[in-house]
Amino acid sequence: MIPHIGVRREDKNKWERRAPLAPAHVAALVNQGLSVVVQPSAIRVFSDAEYRDAGAVVQEDLSLCPVVFAIKEIPKELFRPGHTYVFFTHTIKGQPYNMPLLQRALDVGCTMIDYEKVTDENDRRRIFFGHHAGRAGMIDSLWALGQRLKHEGIATPFLKLEQAYRYADINQACVVLKDIGREIAKKGLPGEISPLATGFVGYGNVSQGAQDMFDLLPHLEVAPERLRAAVEKHERDQHSLIKVVFREEHTVRPKEQGRAFQLNEYYRNPDLYETIFPQYLPYLSVIVNAIFWTVRAPRLITIDDLRQLYSTDAQPRLRVIGDISCDVRGGIECTLQCTDPQDPVFVYRVKEDRTVLGVEGTGPVVLAVDNLPCELPKDASISFGDMLAPFVPILAGTDYSVAFEELALPQSFLKAVITHRGALTPDFQYLKEFLTRSIPGINP
Repeated sequence: MIPHIGVRREDKNKWERRAPLAPAHVAALVNQGLSVVVQPSAIRVFSDAEYRDAGAVVQEDLSLCPVVFAIKEIPKELFRPGHTYVFFTHTIKGQPYNMPLLQRALDVGCTMIDYEKVTDENDRRRIFFGHHAGRAGMIDSLWALGQRLKHEGIATPFLKLEQAYRYADINQACVVLKDIGREIAKKGLPGEISPLATGFVGYGNVSQGAQDMFDLLPHLEVAPERLRAAVEKHERDQHSLIKVVFREEHTVRPKEQGRAFQLNEYYRNPDLYETIFPQYLPYLSVIVNAIFWTVRAPRLITIDDLRQLYSTDAQPRLRVIGDISCDVRGGIECTLQCTDPQDPVFVYRVKEDRTVLGVEGTGPVVLAVDNLPCELPKDASISFGDMLAPFVPILAGTDYSVAFEELALPQSFLKAVITHRGALTPDFQYLKEFLTRSIPGINP
């Protein structure tokens, strides 16, 4: 029997134009003997015709596909008994808004696999959009910088830059960034904002994607402990930017005096640590937040930190916080809301303790788009599919009727199975508490 797989269209919002598999991936899978059914879409970055030309059947009904791939949440009403769904479930933190989806998967008895938990032996994610979140976030942050400085009456080459979603692909954006870089190197930036220092908090896939874009500009990279000296020493340097990358040991310290920073301890018990990041705030013009944050961890920047920074009438260096991680009231406490590409930024008005869309007001401009990879849908889909496609034949050919312990899945995917045959798998038993809390009366 020919294995069937389905590719669901994305319809969570008008910005979601990605696909888990591009037409080129579908063509390769069809050549390997799979039958691929793709739901039609009017907004997807790849047309229905491209999928047909790749050998897929384009139709609404995915009921004959025992394995369905998507990106964002699949509406719970579409779950079918015995079927397998592979997508970003947004349930593993016990997110209340998706507990009904998790409960439905249990009630129906389907298998639910989450890309976010597909990891290697070192717990590094194998299938992700992180690079493109970082790339789009950096482009949008530099765009926001140009707009904010324009509002202040300061013209810069960053005004040449558009938001990421306005480019057909990443290459178009790179051409513009390189042109901006050449202009900075030749003509320089205005003296009143020089030197312009950008801090990257984190060093994983998201941060690397952001740095890819920033590195197209002329810059000097310094260690965090050298940031203040670099800003003061290069006070008159208008022809290059300053770049600094912060690791965990640069942002937090043990609360107990005299104790040394220990990375493993910090991740096990983050509540034993406190932030030291505010010491860098007076020297940074742009901050790119690309770290994973939990409620037990200290905040990177608190509202009180910003009140201190903006306590005088003088404009501090800080203009933009690109909060790519985008945890509401999370690591960046002034991220009070999420935004979308249509209205991507707000100003946290420090003295008023409120947010206002746009770039006007006293306080930092905050980029808080919670779905940045959708701004680069073509590149993001191709990259994601390159990582996913090699596993698709195995996922399609697996017998999901057997017990969880007997599933013949690669170990990286077995760790990502959240529900199977009406039960939470061993690694996700902790979600029972969230289900009970969110859905009174249920017995998961």
